Amino acid sequence: MKFRTAAVQYRLTDINGFEQFRAQVTHYVRNASEYGVQFLLFPEFMTTQLLSIGDEQGQALPIELLPTFTDAYVELFRSLAAEYGMYIIGGTHVVATEGGKRRNRAFLFHPDGKIDTQDKIHLTPTEVTEWDMSKGEGVEVFQTEFGTIAMLTCYDIEFPEIVRMARAKGADVIFCPSCTDDRHGFYRVRYCCHARTIENQVYVVTTGTVGSLRTVDFMRANFGQAAIIAPNDIPFPPGGIIAEGVVNDDMLVVGDLDLTLLEQVRKDGSVMTWRDRRVDLYTDWSPR
Repeated sequence: MKFRTAAVQYRLTDINGFEQFRAQVTHYVRNASEYGVQFLLFPEFMTTQLLSIGDEQGQALPIELLPTFTDAYVELFRSLAAEYGMYIIGGTHVVATEGGKRRNRAFLFHPDGKIDTQDKIHLTPTEVTEWDMSKGEGVEVFQTEFGTIAMLTCYDIEFPEIVRMARAKGADVIFCPSCTDDRHGFYRVRYCCHARTIENQVYVVTTGTVGSLRTVDFMRANFGQAAIIAPNDIPFPPGGIIAEGVVNDDMLVVGDLDLTLLEQVRKDGSVMTWRDRRVDLYTDWSPR
């Protein structure tokens, strides 16, 4: 099975209304459709751009109001996925929970209208202390016509166990929407993405926000680069990089994923890191 995926290096700029957000998102989806993309990834916290719309005094909207855009956000991405016949991971959006807390939630929009979600499992200090968010409760995998995928957001990819669990549930591709404000955070995520591909013999597609929101706290700086990453073995590029963007540019990064190559290296690779796990010494997440 082979399919084409793309990741958006989404430029955050101040906007005046939801229609500007709609136009920017639609632009990227149309661009991806021109390249025959079947799976499109947007970055984490892309919808914080809506906070820059501001109030009557010109102040940015507080994080508490971001969930009020949920219906409009969902309808926009659902309609684009249907119109362009494309699976779209709409980055993440902050939603309200029944308990009064907020969740950082990734959304997978299917072309047939179905929507899957995955809450971020591991939270950064800023998400907890400044934005009062609560943790997701578990990891899920999702079935598509192009195989089984998982969505693990930014900090999640830095925890090997959670990716092991997704792989044990059958995920062949991990989509990792991210948002980092400096080089240190960016490289933590990027290096961990590479490690996860090697440990689990899976693909990882990642991207981050670029640009800045001048009035929105904690979103004034962004450092991002999209990449489509493969295990480091002979059927793939030597550095494990199928495609990557130009750092901090507004652009689309496109590459092809071949699941048959994963099966090949899992059975007869230079190393077989999934098969050779010492589950007699540590946890085996595989279903029994």
